[in-house]
Amino acid sequence: METKGTDEVEKLKTRFMSAWHSMKYSWVLKTKTSFSRNSPVFLLGKCYHFKAEDDESPTENSATDEFSHDAVMGNVDDFRKDFASRVWLTYREEFAALPGSTVTSDCGWGCTLRAGQMMLAQALLLHFLGRDWTWPEALNLEPLDTETRTSSAARRLVASLEASFQGDRPRVPEPLCQGGAEEADSHLKEVYHRTIVTWFGDSPSAHLGVHRLVTLGMTSGKRAGDWYGPAVVAHILRKAVEETTEPGLKGISVYVAQDCTVYSADVIESHSARTDTCGVPEGPVADSRAVIILIPIRLGGEKINPDYFNFVKGILSLEYCIGIIGGKPKQAYYFVGFQDDSLIYMDPHYCQSFVDVSTSDFPLQSYHCPSPKKMPFIKMDPSCTIGFYSKSVQDYERISNELSKVLQPSAKEKYPAFTFMKGHGRDYELSAPVEKKEWPFITDKRKAGASAGDFVLL
Repeated sequence: METKGTDEVEKLKTRFMSAWHSMKYSWVLKTKTSFSRNSPVFLLGKCYHFKAEDDESPTENSATDEFSHDAVMGNVDDFRKDFASRVWLTYREEFAALPGSTVTSDCGWGCTLRAGQMMLAQALLLHFLGRDWTWPEALNLEPLDTETRTSSAARRLVASLEASFQGDRPRVPEPLCQGGAEEADSHLKEVYHRTIVTWFGDSPSAHLGVHRLVTLGMTSGKRAGDWYGPAVVAHILRKAVEETTEPGLKGISVYVAQDCTVYSADVIESHSARTDTCGVPEGPVADSRAVIILIPIRLGGEKINPDYFNFVKGILSLEYCIGIIGGKPKQAYYFVGFQDDSLIYMDPHYCQSFVDVSTSDFPLQSYHCPSPKKMPFIKMDPSCTIGFYSKSVQDYERISNELSKVLQPSAKEKYPAFTFMKGHGRDYELSAPVEKKEWPFITDKRKAGASAGDFVLL
């Protein structure tokens, strides 16, 4: 009887925290991110230029609020469509309890897992659809609005508390409907698109969902509600892809660098492993798997070393880069690009309701973000995981050659962020546990000053 009472208290506590996080993380500022009209914008290897109509002076200091100025031309719509086509995975609530707990939401603690999911989703988009693919409905997304979102969150908080005392499960709000009909000639690509999203669904059966990631994290001593670092998430993603039974994912493997070192023989071995890819059109051939290369690194001591800013820019300028799992201390983001001295990122800190992706024609709107955010480089946490997509052995050879040039230390740097080595990792008798050792990093002895100016975030 006492045990039953304790369980009820835990369930009530979980529902209260879930509802509180729902309201807390549903706040979205109405102000818009500012972009310069004079500087290029890089997004996962693609470069976009914004300019003002009849503006012939590239040196004029000008900026524009995000997509709101009628005179702004150039690649604005192309950038909008490209950004909004990336898969956005955020906090969710009201899903089935996570393994080993009564937790039904990842609000407040699951941001690094979500950032890792977004990076993996981008790799899958590259694998199945290519970098030039964009979602036909991307420009039809509704903007995130403070008043409607927060008021609905407040209503959910009240409803959740009432249901807790009544012993009923909170009612899930109706999901947003997808607008517009899909073009007939993009039907196959849309099937791939939806399939990729379902792999990240918030249910125990989803192959790459948060339930699966939490289960795999338990083998490393993690549990629902714990903080996950970028390096730990990299290894969890590797296990998730390695152990999946989904036929569509058999043509992909994940390689995680050891001690900031990529061992070429291990990557090539991952590429060459024999797989069964029957039923996956346009996928890799039977003797070749694509490899997602994840490299946990550290770019400074307690704070990021400014000497690495150009390195990060160089990485995000490459077409095979799938982004960076990073953020600010204890607050993970998915970095996808930059402009000048600011990073462009997708923010998982936004609580949305559970969507049942097992249903046909489930709404996709909540899995795509209409609004990019920016953050000064100086605020970036030095601990992060960089990702690359390599389709074949030949692709990897090109990638390693190009990255070796990017990794050449400048006059200010003492060490590259990571290195490539021939041979296998086992040849070097590596036995250090995850996140135990990392490449020696530069300690920034200068005082950390304020950034040149804070950017207005959404």
